Formats: sequence, C-alpha cells, structure tokens
Amino acid sequence: MRKGPTAEFDRELSDLAPEQRWREWMRRIEAVLFASAVPVAREDLARVVGQGVSLELLIEDLRADLEPRPYEIARAGNAWLLRTRAAYAPVIRRAANVADQALNLSEFEAAVLAAIALHQPVSREGLREIFGREISRDLIGRLSARALIAPGPREPRRGAPYTFVTTEAFLAAFDLTSLADLPEAEQLEDAGLARGASEA
Repeated sequence: MRKGPTAEFDRELSDLAPEQRWREWMRRIEAVLFASAVPVAREDLARVVGQGVSLELLIEDLRADLEPRPYEIARAGNAWLLRTRAAYAPVIRRAANVADQALNLSEFEAAVLAAIALHQPVSREGLREIFGREISRDLIGRLSARALIAPGPREPRRGAPYTFVTTEAFLAAFDLTSLADLPEAEQLEDAGLARGASEA
C-alpha cells in the first residue's frame, strides 16, 4: 500500500550542520528531478527544502555539481528537469531503447503545435482560421497525450470554447527556457510551420 506524505518528513533538517543541510537539499532536488518524467514545478521542489531557502541558489549549486556528469539540469518555464547532455545523444541512440520517447510529429502536427505556441491561448476555431481547415479532435488529443499542450482559459464568448496552450513539457522537448525563446512567426513560416501565422 502506497503511503502519502507523513508528519515525520523534515524539510528543515535543523539537526544537520549548515553545509550538510545544503548538500542534502541539493540531493533531494536531484532525486525528485531524476524520478520525474516531466519537468517539476518550482512550488513542488520547494516542498522538499527548508522554508525561505533560495531554490535558485540550490539549483545553481546542483548544476555546478553535475558539471562533470553526462546529464544536466534544464529549466522549462517555471519548472526544471534532468536531461542528458546533447553530446551523448549519438551514444544513447546507439545503445538505449528511446524510440518511444521520440516525438515523431507529422509535418502538420508540428505546424499545429507551432501555431498553438505562437497564438496561445487559441481555440480549435482559431486554428481553423490559421490553417483554413478543421483541426481534428484526434490531432489535439495526440498533442495532449504527449503533454505538449494543455487546456487554456475558455474564450469569453458564447459557448465559451476551450483554448489550448503549450506546456512546460513542450518547452523541454524543444530545448526552450520560455516562450520568449520561440522563433519569430516569419521564421516558422519560412521553415514550413505555422502557415499564415503572421496573418492571424
């Protein structure tokens, strides 16, 4: 039977010397990031370290500690994840079974994802206006199942249609720290993505 959080969990670690306490908090963050399949939000990481502790400083120290390792901490929006350094990609492809982790997006799926990223929050109707055709629920479902998009706020009009936004997993998948790192709409159009994005 799985146990929930217990009262014995000691966030503060006040019985440890300051240096040991700091190192243990770093290890807790590393363990949480290692165990998570998706980027971990700041507020979730803050639950495993002492109150008032600078999470950013802990992460910077952990980043420096991991420098010689084949993996690193990356930021995705207001969340962090552990990922393998790019230099090891050929080795991993050669020896590890990571085919199920590949995005394998069709050209149209990539275009729809780019349009959502550029115009978020955007509804299916908004996407139809951009592409000049209906965007299927199945396509939206596939992008949602991969955690690349999530429901956004409902549009403030009759029927209050759902909108879609990109996620921190989207940022991580495309090695972006924030949406500000996205290419300009014209660059995406030149690459064959987000057709008509600059006209919407």
